[in-house]
Amino acid sequence: MEGTPSALLANWSNFYVAIGSSAAALTGLMFVVITLVNRTEQSQRSSDGIATFSTPTVLHFCAALFFSAVLNAPWHLLLDPALIIGLTALYGVIYVLGVMRRTKRLTAYTPDTEDWIWYTVVPLVAYSIILAGAVVLPIAPVRALFVLAGGVVLLIFLGIRNSWDVVTFIATGGPDASQPKE
Repeated sequence: MEGTPSALLANWSNFYVAIGSSAAALTGLMFVVITLVNRTEQSQRSSDGIATFSTPTVLHFCAALFFSAVLNAPWHLLLDPALIIGLTALYGVIYVLGVMRRTKRLTAYTPDTEDWIWYTVVPLVAYSIILAGAVVLPIAPVRALFVLAGGVVLLIFLGIRNSWDVVTFIATGGPDASQPKE
């Protein structure tokens, strides 16, 4: 065996503390953005947009924080965190499929290819990577920990990218910016 579960996970402690702290801070910033959006726009469009674009971004940050917390715990068996991470990643996959369905039903905004990639495809890939890492964790822990780290970092980076996209969309007035206000 390559070491006890606690020793293997301890090697990743600094990584997950940094990732978890980043995810928590970025989640807080998304709350600020949503507050600003609600002050400036109270329409159905903002509600649909928040449910389709902002809420999933917050969920991805929270998932990264959750995965970091799970992998920082002093586990005695790797099967336990593997089950927790695997079930959470499976939920992430199902959630992203729901976001895809919601995105198809948008009426106030037509998502472009870039929106589809960053708000549905990349999160689906990230959660699938994490799910695969969770499945392999009890069997090949050293490799699985790198796979899990890759998936969690992907969630953080896509969250940063999507947060920026939401903020710039709001700041520029969205697709209706060229339309005169009534």
